Amino acid sequence: MTAPTEEIAAGGARAVPARLPRRARLERRRARTAALFLAPALLVLVVFVLWPMVNAAWLSFTDAGLIGGGEFVGLENYTALPRDDRFTNALGNTVLYTVVTTPLSVLLALAAALALNRRLRGRGFFRATFFLPFVASLSITAIAWAFLFDPLVGALPAWLGRLGLELGNGVRDPELAIWIVMFVGIWRNVGFFMVMFLAGLQSIPRELQEAATLDGAGAWGRFRHVTLPLLSNTTMFVAIIAVIFSFQAFDQMYVMTAGGPFFRTETLVMLIYNRGFDNYDMGSATAISWVLVVLVLVVSLAQLGYFRRREVRY
Repeated sequence: MTAPTEEIAAGGARAVPARLPRRARLERRRARTAALFLAPALLVLVVFVLWPMVNAAWLSFTDAGLIGGGEFVGLENYTALPRDDRFTNALGNTVLYTVVTTPLSVLLALAAALALNRRLRGRGFFRATFFLPFVASLSITAIAWAFLFDPLVGALPAWLGRLGLELGNGVRDPELAIWIVMFVGIWRNVGFFMVMFLAGLQSIPRELQEAATLDGAGAWGRFRHVTLPLLSNTTMFVAIIAVIFSFQAFDQMYVMTAGGPFFRTETLVMLIYNRGFDNYDMGSATAISWVLVVLVLVVSLAQLGYFRRREVRY
């Protein structure tokens, strides 16, 4: 009895070393194959993302112009920002734009998703209509909106005038310009966020809605206690993306107002463009860009922590 057992054990002991190298070779081959497939994407990320970020970080500590190097000035570009009236004005405009457009975009997108998640005639047409502004060129649509709001040739001032409402000078009005560009930004992003909410709504098990109905919950009760909690992950993603979009607002301001009137619609991204490509001050421009990066990162992490505490799994 002992001899066969010893032979089996010996055979097993001899077989293990024979299998391990083959498995190790297979794993290494798979790792090399994966690395070859990932190499082009990693190369693109290094060349077009990582290296520009590192270079921008270095430029923010210099007085570099648009072309050529520049001398190292340390933190001078950063310490000068709190005393820069245009920077504080652009920061205030950016924060105001974000605080107003983010919640409105998210709420309107959620309302549209709830309405278009039902069975109704022409649902596909309405979904495409809401989503179309996001895929259209914002520069082109911003030109159209600028004409629509123009007090001389625009259709909106004429229609509102018949109702006794006045739009003043449209985008040339210092008090109205920021609100008009906010309206265009919300109009553009609602459809994109609506599609995300639709995906989240359709992933909720129907059995949970039916169980809530059997328990006597009405439409508001099902939304509050079933739909909204189970949309927490989608809401987190949409809210973070909405904040990032708002901090990066540029196109409609550049086309419709060029930052005016009197810098009332100049955002941080517009100021970065102005410093870098109009004033040729790349040191200051990159310093502002890194302040924007840190600001977006801090706000996004705060949102992530807030929603993580309310995350629902099912």
